[in-house]
Amino acid sequence: MEATAVSTGTEGKTWGGGNQPLKASYGKLMMWFFIVSDALTFSGFLASYGFSRFKFIDSWPIADEVFNHFPFLHGVDAPMYYVALMTFILIGSSVTMVLAVDAGHHMKQKKVILYMFLTIIGGAIFVGSQAWEWKNFINGEYGAVETHGGQILQFVDNTGHRVALENIAVAVPGEREQHQKKNGVWYNGEKELPTYSMNEIIKGFEAKPEILVRTQILDENGQKTILSREESLAKLKAEGRNIVEGANLKHNEYGTPLFADFFFFITGFHGFHVFSGVIINIIIFFNVIIGTYERRGSYEMVEKVGLYWHFVDLVWVFVFTFFYLV
Repeated sequence: MEATAVSTGTEGKTWGGGNQPLKASYGKLMMWFFIVSDALTFSGFLASYGFSRFKFIDSWPIADEVFNHFPFLHGVDAPMYYVALMTFILIGSSVTMVLAVDAGHHMKQKKVILYMFLTIIGGAIFVGSQAWEWKNFINGEYGAVETHGGQILQFVDNTGHRVALENIAVAVPGEREQHQKKNGVWYNGEKELPTYSMNEIIKGFEAKPEILVRTQILDENGQKTILSREESLAKLKAEGRNIVEGANLKHNEYGTPLFADFFFFITGFHGFHVFSGVIINIIIFFNVIIGTYERRGSYEMVEKVGLYWHFVDLVWVFVFTFFYLV
């Protein structure tokens, strides 16, 4: 009996938290469980991306050339500037969330309202910026030619700068006619035609001797290989299959389609988390305004949503590193 009493006493001292182990509430523990499980999910996605990139290391798109847009600066090469700005805004929103949680600990309602409002604005700007980044990624800017083997051929001038398809193609009379459903088999219409045909690109390329073809294969310096004029023309005529403008889940003017697949999936999954966080923050924000947590005498809900927000920001640091920096 004495041994049992000693054992029970030891167990009580070790647990020490009653129904709140380590002085953490049930809600905070569940949030931590969710964060850990979600972290493992993102880890699996990023690991898959890493393995795929390693497999196609000699032909993976160069991030500086893909993400080089900036609002209101069309045609200006601004590699990574806008993505860096997005990252700064999201990290800044994490700082304001810390200040909101701290104000809640001191039961300062007006400061919680201010800092949560700034957090919501930062998150909304990030989601909008990501949507704008997606739009440019999908639409593309220069266009490219896809070969029968699925390789991407881009066009550059004699200084190595990209040249858009619109600056190469020449009109060929009677070249393009879209198949309409009114005269189609089973009344099915042909899918939307690309802006230019292969014949128009080849004719225009022949007329502009300063234009060269650049393949997606990287050389020993990590730069895409530029073919000679003769090699360029021969490759276009022998292997050119169709025109690619922008990126989707099947074709990608920047390089291997896997890059676009991972980009859409991982950044989209993270963007959904940020969007969800903004919605949750708005709900908590209005609860703070009407004094819900003042009456409870605790701003723990602000702290719990803060944990989620910090996790989302931390995940973006890894996504940013994998997609844009490495």
